[in-house]
Amino acid sequence: MFKRSRKKILLAIMGSLILLFAITLSVILLASYREIRQENMAMLKRHVELYYLDGETGGPPDLPPDGLLDLPNAPVLEPPGRPPLDQKPDYQLSTFYSVAFGENDAVVAVDKGEKEVYSEEELIGIAKEILAGNTASGRTGALTYIVDRRPEYTLVALMDNTVSEGSLNTLLHNVLIIGSVAILVMFFISLVLSGRIIRPLEENDQKQKQFISDASHELKTPVAVISTNAELLSREIGENEWLSNIVYENDRMGGLVRQLLDLSRAENAEILMEQVDLSRVVTGEALALEMLAFDHGRVFRTDIEDGVIFTGNKTQLTQLVSILLDNAIRHATGSEIGISLKRQGHHAVLSVVNDGDEIPRDKLEHLFDRFYRVDEARNSEGQHYGLGLSIAKAVVEKHGGSISVSCQDGKVRFTASIPMKK
Repeated sequence: MFKRSRKKILLAIMGSLILLFAITLSVILLASYREIRQENMAMLKRHVELYYLDGETGGPPDLPPDGLLDLPNAPVLEPPGRPPLDQKPDYQLSTFYSVAFGENDAVVAVDKGEKEVYSEEELIGIAKEILAGNTASGRTGALTYIVDRRPEYTLVALMDNTVSEGSLNTLLHNVLIIGSVAILVMFFISLVLSGRIIRPLEENDQKQKQFISDASHELKTPVAVISTNAELLSREIGENEWLSNIVYENDRMGGLVRQLLDLSRAENAEILMEQVDLSRVVTGEALALEMLAFDHGRVFRTDIEDGVIFTGNKTQLTQLVSILLDNAIRHATGSEIGISLKRQGHHAVLSVVNDGDEIPRDKLEHLFDRFYRVDEARNSEGQHYGLGLSIAKAVVEKHGGSISVSCQDGKVRFTASIPMKK
């Protein structure tokens, strides 16, 4: 049980770390890309402001008073305290291209930049595609563009983002590699640490199980001896109040020892697996306990699917059904107890439902603990010691399944799901 819990804890931790890493990386990258693109757009706008053709009257186009281009949502290019954009190294090292179109889309001028990565024909083709899209600014491939329609001509200005965004892509590549290695290292470190932390708990749990097993076996003999001597003594002296108390308490002790042995076998013993018809097991136990239910004023309502057959231990599965039905009979507040057995995918699902008192959520999760009873004032009368549901859980887990309990709208439902192995 602890080994399974350890694996689940590790998977949950690693899943959380990977998710946190992915979210953090995504936020950083999105913010970085956004900032770089805004900066690139700002530099391109500055380039457009400074652009004019030879012989163009008036030089660069006049700017509005607030220093913005007449473009939607244009940012402030030169906030107070910062150097002019055209004096910054980023601006001076950036590569700009431009194509100017006159009337009838005639090419007036082409600027291939200093590095001439694109030919004139390529730049003209790109600029024409941009004009056909009828957008004022945007991106195409690795280029950011602005379309500035002036009285004498239309300017398509472009900026190459390969270098600026390439460094970010390199950073992403390195972060992914280093981050993956870091997560693997953390996984193995957490594996070692969790092993050291959980090992004492595993050892304590194993010692507890071993103690229960050993104590149960050791108690069998004195309980049997007391029972035999009490019977012989009753033949000698007849009915006696004190002797009756001895017999009653010894019977209770015997019942507790039997349940402890059942729990020990369910948790630790290797069991013989065979083909079990769970439909017949559930039907048989319902018939066997029908009279007990009648004595308590209850009736069974069954919905049992035929032919639910899989590999399991018939004795333990019979014990599982008996425990759930007996629990429902003892604790039901209504007159009906529902019993359902269905195939759901590759699992056999057994449900027992009864009307019952509301069980607080903090107590629901402890119902399968050893010696736990919801009503702490209730003693072990009727030879019920809070071990039945612990045994049921051990049986289900021994078969690779799971068991749960829910309490809603006055209904208490126990559900056992067992994989149908052939």
